[in-house]
Amino acid sequence: MTELMQLLTPGGRRITVASEAMSPAADDPPVDVAASDPRPEIGEPSAVDLDLPALVADLTPADLVGFYRDMVLVRRFDEEATSLQRQGELGLWASLRGQEAAQVGSGRALGIHDMAFPSYREHGVAWCRGVDPAAILGIFRGTSLGGWDPDEHGFALYSIVVGAQTLHAAGYAMGMSRDHSTGAAIVYFGDGASSEGDVNEAFGWAGVFGAPLVFFCQNNQWAISEPARRQSRTEIFHRASGFGFPSVRVDGNDVLACLAVTRWALATARAGHGPVLVEALTYRMGAHTTADDPTRYQASEQLERWRRLDPLDRLRTHLAAAGHLDGQREQRLALEADALAHDLRVRCRALPDPDPAMLFDHVQVTDNALVTAQRAAFVAARAGSADGRDVAGGGAGADGSGVGAREGTVVAGERRGSGATW
Repeated sequence: MTELMQLLTPGGRRITVASEAMSPAADDPPVDVAASDPRPEIGEPSAVDLDLPALVADLTPADLVGFYRDMVLVRRFDEEATSLQRQGELGLWASLRGQEAAQVGSGRALGIHDMAFPSYREHGVAWCRGVDPAAILGIFRGTSLGGWDPDEHGFALYSIVVGAQTLHAAGYAMGMSRDHSTGAAIVYFGDGASSEGDVNEAFGWAGVFGAPLVFFCQNNQWAISEPARRQSRTEIFHRASGFGFPSVRVDGNDVLACLAVTRWALATARAGHGPVLVEALTYRMGAHTTADDPTRYQASEQLERWRRLDPLDRLRTHLAAAGHLDGQREQRLALEADALAHDLRVRCRALPDPDPAMLFDHVQVTDNALVTAQRAAFVAARAGSADGRDVAGGGAGADGSGVGAREGTVVAGERRGSGATW
């Protein structure tokens, strides 16, 4: 049967831990699983008892203030990016407002050998992994496909295809186990993405192969305009039991609870016990993206109820009550946030348009004859276009058949003008 356990977070909130208790009946004959099953010995899922205070007992007041600083700066970055989009400097923006605690708490739990796989909203995790926020802006400005080294930061490039990153993470985690890595992988996705086949396929592969992977679902209550209750007939964290691994639901607006649970989940994965599903209950306080109008489907009463649970306000209140945060420190932090926003605005607007031929860079680890020929044809086609010749379709060869017919299909880019893209 399913066992449910109610646990208190360090912030005084409750979480629910659930998994399948699948112990054999007393009269069932013993089965030699190791002899008959080639899968890793990861065991059956069972109820877990988390001592959350112990998992964050090492934190100092300076650490707590650091988490608050993280969330303040990340929110200011998010606000500035939204303004940049509204002013035509970005093509689109996906806000994380309201999800700062889930992202900072889980992000700060990661070790140097761990690897994170984001969707397109994990700006807070990126911050914790040392990714330059200007590189993220470059994606949404259309000047880059991802301006950071995933290996250097332990943070993969953003995934725009909903749910696809879970398969990337499952494969990477399986590779980590075969390489005897001391780290684990974590993958972020939303409640809406949990309806995608990719996510369920990743659950299956990770469970069967005992991959060291933490599935971190930020349930922000909305899959664009569809509420979570219309996405699933069961709670999201219940799904893990069907794939043979444990799960935990945590208060996603409590940064300490998210840190504690993610520390436990990563330790479980690193120890070779297979994957874990974490469902962080939070709320998307803004639009799905800047192309969305949440006033058409969000009830003002629900929004106000979650606004009272704002993760920044909760930690600020705790720090102030403990004497770790005063008005002077808050003012210095506000000035730091404004300076960050100003710097990012200047750097974003100065991002250079990339050389279109860069599309061919890093397609493969090393170039092959086809990629080299396509790059050369693309460059020649653009040079011909600049000379005023008609080179539509990648340029015509001497026989009029077009470069693509001989060298592989080449799609010529359009010249970049005001508001144009390539």
